[in-house]
Amino acid sequence: MEIYPLTDDVYTFPNPRFACDEGILAYGGDLTPTRLISAYANGIFPWYNSDEPILWWSPNPRLIMELEEFKVSKSLLKVIKSNKFEIKFNTNFKQVMIECKNIYRPKQDGTWLQDELIDAYTTLHNLGYAHSFESYYNGELVGGGYGLSIGDMFCGESMFAKKSDASKVALYYLVQRLKEKGFSLLDCQTPTEHLQSLGAKCISRDDFLDRLSHAIQNFPSFN
Repeated sequence: MEIYPLTDDVYTFPNPRFACDEGILAYGGDLTPTRLISAYANGIFPWYNSDEPILWWSPNPRLIMELEEFKVSKSLLKVIKSNKFEIKFNTNFKQVMIECKNIYRPKQDGTWLQDELIDAYTTLHNLGYAHSFESYYNGELVGGGYGLSIGDMFCGESMFAKKSDASKVALYYLVQRLKEKGFSLLDCQTPTEHLQSLGAKCISRDDFLDRLSHAIQNFPSFN
């Protein structure tokens, strides 16, 4: 499929159902709130390196987490019950993104989280669309992640952990919050062994987009 160029004055995207399975759909444009919200509402997200234009993706298959299918192992349950981590939401959003950018990840050279992305998502946070989930140990931010609420779907973006189980516990409490607030689904984007071990599963892009079309008709509050 052709990869479409985007211009700064047009905020519509090509139909993601016709993208290749890898998912690259378009390039260019900008990271304004209007474009980012339009992208996520269509099952599309930006992902690119510093030496590339902005690239827009909608992969097939799509990794999702059904909220009722989050797996809590005995060891994780023990950590949760110990209350060793203090969990907060939306208290340190930009620093969570910075930690996600800086954390070492095996087999990954550099980071896709450019400073312009941090600024763009921080703007979305200030507008009430982007949210962080955070683990603290002895007052220090040691794990968590961030994402966007689009209708009743939470689109997870990235996580980090500086202490064992810190991000898993934060994710557990994120899932509990989403259930309490009436969300239907957690979008995990692309398959990873870590998230699949916690209960995430792959569905086809068409199925995901069908779920998304229902999700954007509902507006639960994350806060």
